[in-house]
Amino acid sequence: MTPTPAVETVELSKRYRRRWAVKDCTLAIPAGRIAALVGPNGAGKSTLLRMLAGLTTPTSGEIRVLGRDLETCDREFLGWIGYLDQERPLYRGFSVADMLRYGRETNPGWDDDRAHTYLDDLAIPLTARIGKLSGGQQAQVALALCLAKRPPVLLLDEPSGALDPVAREDLMHILLQAVVDDGITVLLASHAIADLAAVCDYVVILSAAQVQLAGDLERVLATHRLLIDSSDHTFDLPSDSTVIASSRTGRQVSTLVQTGSLIETWAGEVIEPTLEEVVLGYLRGRGAHVEIQRAETGVGGAAS
Repeated sequence: MTPTPAVETVELSKRYRRRWAVKDCTLAIPAGRIAALVGPNGAGKSTLLRMLAGLTTPTSGEIRVLGRDLETCDREFLGWIGYLDQERPLYRGFSVADMLRYGRETNPGWDDDRAHTYLDDLAIPLTARIGKLSGGQQAQVALALCLAKRPPVLLLDEPSGALDPVAREDLMHILLQAVVDDGITVLLASHAIADLAAVCDYVVILSAAQVQLAGDLERVLATHRLLIDSSDHTFDLPSDSTVIASSRTGRQVSTLVQTGSLIETWAGEVIEPTLEEVVLGYLRGRGAHVEIQRAETGVGGAAS
């Protein structure tokens, strides 16, 4: 029996007048994962997260969180979904202690010890006013509020944007620990691909309002190759391969290929790409909609 995905969408779309913010988004993110949501500005990442949090109404399509249809869920269930907006809305006139008290009174699963421990480790005083904190400290307080809810699903929109490198590393460690301790599922939108590669085990690439790639990170990397050569000569690829993008740096040509077979006819160098190279390839290339399948069902290439 296939486990119920933590987050599932079927042909999910959101239209603002003539512009599609998200179009025909079909995803199934397994439970207990840290999923990276990557894409350029304006790709629809924030809109997707807000729809998953129940804050934006879709134009069409379906959303299921923990197996429940979000359209029919009550406010109590929606309250169990953790969501951190990139604007990090906090009451600037409140003290940190006031914000924790507010969280305790409005969330039934509130873990006060977790919130206090997290803020103590960061040396953020409870007496400090939110408006007097730095942008990075405000982000940490907002994240503490999210984690203290102990949500089974946590949606984060650019949580590390205002953080320095050390604070970003601490954030990723905290998310990993939350997954280990509580089995939560995290969907994390960020431009810091190097940070994502260190902790994420699932990836969703969103561009031009549509999903370009979705799948287990390990499987994504295993089914893509960079072909590197010093010329533009033509070459033969296995029948189950697709050229995603090609770029030139000086005399060197790099071609990103999605493939299910060993590439033995290439005269140049064949290497496994990094997550950043895969993401850039899909954003620069033609962006074919590809769903990477699990190993037992065969190698990718089937659209979801």
